[in-house]
Amino acid sequence: MKLSPSKINLFLLSKLPSAWLCGVRVKTINAQLCMTTVTHRWINQNPFNSMYFAVQAMAAELSTGAIVMKEISDSGENISMLVQENSSRFYKKAKGKIRFTCEDVELVQDSIKTCLKEPEGLKFWMTSTAKNKSGEVVSEFKFQWTVRKK
Repeated sequence: MKLSPSKINLFLLSKLPSAWLCGVRVKTINAQLCMTTVTHRWINQNPFNSMYFAVQAMAAELSTGAIVMKEISDSGENISMLVQENSSRFYKKAKGKIRFTCEDVELVQDSIKTCLKEPEGLKFWMTSTAKNKSGEVVSEFKFQWTVRKK
């Protein structure tokens, strides 16, 4: 099945409703990147009048995880995926519409190919960078994904 932003967003509604209710959406997924967005609103705010860090983490994880899902789907293999570790840095208050972009598609493609040969599976780090409307970096998230052939 070819994954598209609308299919992933429907998946979000059915399997990750808290992310969907907070406004996390996939805008673009292609051979170069995955971009998710979320707009600062009442439902996803913190007491400091900016976006709650956990909402940012959901959008960032989706920008990396959607790539992994797409590449597993494209491989036609039965592969499991899981986040093992993550880290984050925050640079500015997240206000307005925030774009989370991950450009690690080639890394995931190579990792999927390698994991098919490794019985223990494979671990790799992916980065999602969040920018505001002005293009300023708001936060950066790193996720260590594990993939293993079932």
